[in-house]
Amino acid sequence: MRISVLNTCGVVVLLFSMYSYSFAQEAAPGGDIPAPEAAAEAENKISISGFIDGYYLHGFNQTGFGTSFTQRHSSFNLGMANVVFAKEGKVGFVADLAVGPRAEEANGYAGSILSAIKQLYITYSPFEALKFTFGNFGTFIGYEVIDAPANTNYSMSYLFSNGPFYHTGLKADLELGANFGVMIGLFDDTDRKFDEVPGKHIGGQFRASLGGLSAYANVLHGREAVGEEGGEDTFGFQADLTATYEFSEKFKLGLNVSDKTSRTAELTTGGFFGSALYAGIGLGESFDLGLRGEYFLPKGVEKQDGIAAFTLSGNIRLGSLTLIPEVRMDTSSADIFENVGNNAMTNQNTALLLAAVYAF
Repeated sequence: MRISVLNTCGVVVLLFSMYSYSFAQEAAPGGDIPAPEAAAEAENKISISGFIDGYYLHGFNQTGFGTSFTQRHSSFNLGMANVVFAKEGKVGFVADLAVGPRAEEANGYAGSILSAIKQLYITYSPFEALKFTFGNFGTFIGYEVIDAPANTNYSMSYLFSNGPFYHTGLKADLELGANFGVMIGLFDDTDRKFDEVPGKHIGGQFRASLGGLSAYANVLHGREAVGEEGGEDTFGFQADLTATYEFSEKFKLGLNVSDKTSRTAELTTGGFFGSALYAGIGLGESFDLGLRGEYFLPKGVEKQDGIAAFTLSGNIRLGSLTLIPEVRMDTSSADIFENVGNNAMTNQNTALLLAAVYAF
């Protein structure tokens, strides 16, 4: 399982918010254009942001969920302590560092200093419409991201948890006018900070924004494993669509549809198909509701059972602190969930959760 990431949409929003928080633009006398010395100062400014999160979960099966970050029942659980150093401009960088169980699960390499690196990359923009990014960066695939403040629901979807989380490599983003853009990238093995399987992954994105609609079509392809003792190599291909439509400041809908197949020349060995629908409802200046409905079907050599998951989350904002009370129910037509209390398997897993997220 993949354990999130940031998708490209989530990364752009995060970087924009950090930039605008730290940079108060100085205007030249008599106009809105920055004075040269002010522009030079802004070019060199480094912003600092981050968050801390944790949660308590009570599972009626005396267990947590099989998705990322919320597996522990009846315990006060640490999430992640995150700090991001970033600089925008023609040449920029992001050093996104994190510690805690959520960080180790998302970043991999537990027990190593590498587990503290969530993102570490350099950007170069030869002109305004083109940007190159080199290093380790959050994925462009999917609707949800690793960072808790960017999601309305605290628990993660099956789509997020099955990946990918991040990529290590080089990508180029090109804006095609005000409403369209493309990205193409060459990456090492998915969710790895070093290349272990020969060959590279290639990924791409087409994005469009029209009125209140923003949509992202994504693909990722590459070799996942080398066949043992002359066996066939395994290749993965994922096609993914995310979209958000904002009806108003108080109501928006989101969609994520993703299909991943891992296969040799003759056999499908893994992957999944899933779809998730999101609704965000603003009920006041400091309270929002988030609903998520998801269907997830694993792929493999043998027949798999699908999962339907329903999550309702409140977001209570108290300044920089957000409290997230949440109720979630996962169901299946088969007995695939463990009921620890009864020492048996069941077709349903329901839990109540309360999370706290402090962002700065």
